[in-house]
Formats: sequence, C-alpha cells, structure tokens
Amino acid sequence: MNIGILFGGRSAEHEVSCISALSIYKNIDREKFTPILIGITKTGQFKYYKSDLEHLKNGCWEEFASSAKVDLLGVSGTVSIYDEEVIDLDCIFPVLHGPFGEDGRIQGVLEYARIPYVGCGVLSSALCMDKAMAKELCKSQGIPQTKYILFQRGESYEGLLQRLEDFCYPLFVKPANLGSSVGISRVTSERELQAAVHEAMRFDRRILVEEGLNAREIEVAVFQNGKETFVSSPGELILQDEFYDYDTKYKKDTTTWQIPANLPRQILMEIQRIADDVFRLFNCRGISRVDFFVDKNNSKVFLNEINTMPGFTEISMYPKLLEGDGISYREIISGLIDLAMEDYEQER
Repeated sequence: MNIGILFGGRSAEHEVSCISALSIYKNIDREKFTPILIGITKTGQFKYYKSDLEHLKNGCWEEFASSAKVDLLGVSGTVSIYDEEVIDLDCIFPVLHGPFGEDGRIQGVLEYARIPYVGCGVLSSALCMDKAMAKELCKSQGIPQTKYILFQRGESYEGLLQRLEDFCYPLFVKPANLGSSVGISRVTSERELQAAVHEAMRFDRRILVEEGLNAREIEVAVFQNGKETFVSSPGELILQDEFYDYDTKYKKDTTTWQIPANLPRQILMEIQRIADDVFRLFNCRGISRVDFFVDKNNSKVFLNEINTMPGFTEISMYPKLLEGDGISYREIISGLIDLAMEDYEQER
C-alpha cells in the first residue's frame, strides 16, 4: 500500500512538519506500507520528494524536489505522481502542523477528492485549530479553563486594557490559530503587553490573552486503534525555562519529561477523563494530544488546548506518552493508517 506523507506547508510550523515527516518515513512498517514523500512549499506548491533525507532537516528540501507532477485531486480516489512511472497513492498521512494543514483545509480537499487520510476530519480540525472557538465550545460544556479574552485586529488597545483589569500577571498572549508556541509571549507587566499583542498579530488577526497560573504542565495522548479509544497515562513537562516556547520545544535541550506524571491517582484519572471528553466533544479521529495545567497551589485541573496533529518526531511528547504505555512508534503509525482506511471504506 502506497502511503503519501504530506509535509511542509504554508504555516509557520513548516520546519517542524518536515522533521515529523522524516520520523514517520524512517519508522513506518515497510512490510505493510511504501512511504512516498510529498512536500508542500511555503508558497503552497506540491512537490514529490525522493532526494537525500538530510535536506528535510536542514530546510533546503525544495531545491532538491522532483519536477514530477503531483495530481492531488487524482482519479477514482487516488493521488497520482507522474514521474518515470505513474505512482498512485492509497492513503495520505498529512503530518502538517498549523494553518493550511491542521485546520481542516487540506482535509476538505482530500474528502472532496475521495482520498483516505489519517487524522481528524474537517470540522474537528477547524475547531481545534481555532483556540478561541475551542475555548468557547469547552466553556459551554463546563470544562475547566483558565480566564481568557479574545482580542481582534481593529479593536481599541485601551479597551483591551480595561477588559484585563481583573486579570493577574503573568499573562500569555497568543495567536488564535497557530501551534508549536509560535507567536506566543509571556507578559509580566502592562509595559510588555503591547509588544506581545503586536507579535501575536503578526500571525493572526485574532489573539487570545490568558491569565497565567503557577502550574504544572501535563499532556495526554489520545490514540484510536480500530474503534477503541486509548487515553495515555498523563506526562509532565519539567521546564527549566519560564514557559514551553518554540525554542524550548525544538532548539534547546533543557526540558525533561516525567511519564507518568507524579500526581495523585485521582488527579491522573480526572485528567484522562477530561481528555476523553474533549476528544469526543470535538469528534476527533485517530490522534490528538490534550494539554492541561494543574495548579500548584490547589491541584485544580484546567484544560489548556487540544492538538489534532501534534508534533510527530521520535522525541515528541505524543509518541513518548504512548510508548510509556507500551505502544511503539511504529504501531502508532500503522494503527492510524489502518483506521483511516477502515473509516474510508465504511463511508463509501
């Protein structure tokens, strides 16, 4: 079975996607699947990639991409690559992070073309990608979250300050639609707030301002294998920095993990229950990572966010959490592809 690994994309998380794709390509079960790399450039062009894998790491893969035509809409439910011979793909693994990949747009194209794909569908991808909409939906269901407000381009900055009068610092300012901590700032005073708002607005016209907590950061992996939904043991990020920003995630070597998290059993079970509820609320499929805060002062649990295509490198938290429960990286990849094919056949 030919599996198209779709990577790159127009988002600010392009580089992270390339590394995730490389990890999948190296670890996929070659007895069951033949992986085919399809990159999306930062300008949105689809490119067949069959050159040196190291170029995916150093960011210059586009220079070495094939000139072969990639027919995304395909014929009779396939994606086709017109190279020396025609290569038809049976399923797409869209390991794309952020806008234009994780937000329902590519999922809509694949559904329109009747092509099986890994991961969440159009609506769940779109809702989970939009942090503001996700928070509003969770709020309607009584899921505990930290205090937040939504601020949009064109609104008065003075009005923002008024709305934040009863918030306590530190604050976190973030784009409504992005991941990997891109565009996020930790703000400790009003003097820093305006620059943080400007930084977040570089990536989105809508931003969230959230009240910070003195909290432990806990993450849970949700994995569907067949029709069973498995919620991993919660893991804790042990941070040496003030918060888990982009550099801390991907460039520094200062973060460690505690899997499972050293928390009372009752709190671990509460986190797993909420993660399962959120996964079902958004009608997710196959894969999601759900992030939490646990207040250090009173042990209250707060939902942070849900990610429908979390970082998928070999050292990313999602596979590490599942490996802690005995599910290997290869098994995760195979299970997600098998589920995509099963669901596609049922929908047909």
